[in-house]
Amino acid sequence: MNEAQKPPTKPHVFIVGAGPGDPGLLTLKAAECLKKADVVVYDRLVSDEILDMVPAHAEKIFAGKAARDHFMPQEEINQTLVDLAKQNKVVVRLKGGDPFIFGRGSEEAIVLAEHGINFEVVPGITASAGCGAYAGIPLTHRGLVTGVRFVTGHCREGQHLDLNWQSLADPNTTLVIYMGLINIEKISSELIKAGLPADTPAAGIERGTTPEQRTILTTLEKLPQCIHRAELKAPSLLIIGKVVDLANTIGWHTQAHQCVLDDET
Repeated sequence: MNEAQKPPTKPHVFIVGAGPGDPGLLTLKAAECLKKADVVVYDRLVSDEILDMVPAHAEKIFAGKAARDHFMPQEEINQTLVDLAKQNKVVVRLKGGDPFIFGRGSEEAIVLAEHGINFEVVPGITASAGCGAYAGIPLTHRGLVTGVRFVTGHCREGQHLDLNWQSLADPNTTLVIYMGLINIEKISSELIKAGLPADTPAAGIERGTTPEQRTILTTLEKLPQCIHRAELKAPSLLIIGKVVDLANTIGWHTQAHQCVLDDET
């Protein structure tokens, strides 16, 4: 086998985290992957500014997904990555946030591994870290909390949201909930039933880290009503815990809105 016939030794597929929205939060390594891409398979939450970094010759394939609304089913995405890689193309699978934090990047990596396809995972700044920082809500803070939990508030279609509420209802832990808008009433009531105080500070952050970011501040008990009143839409992140109160002091990106219900006026 001569030099030209040798199979490529570099990964065929890069599973890349694009960060939570602000294009300035894209990592240097992610930017390098985009520069050498032959094809980019990207999700709905990847910003136009980041897509503009894709070389003109590279093909772009939209695989956007929203809750209960899949433009391309996951199985089709998996097969697309396999097929493209077998064509010896440099493929970038570009995902919002971090591919291994509720991004299904691990599912795609498993499929690539099963097909013997080289791949590399490039972490991204998570939605939790980015949205929390831009809202002035540190996920940990000495003297307030001892840990942080990441939870999905969305379940597979046809299934009920069944979490270990007793474990999650820890007043010394920051609770970060991804994709929680659809089930917010259940999340709030179950946490309170499990013993988390109803007046625990809570926040909803829409389109975090972008110029359109909106942050509402309230309590766990009032969070469902406040979300509906503010008409928060996806992508939104929920943060519950004592650290939320710090947004009033160190929030810097956009002004947070303190939700006041009619019966409080």
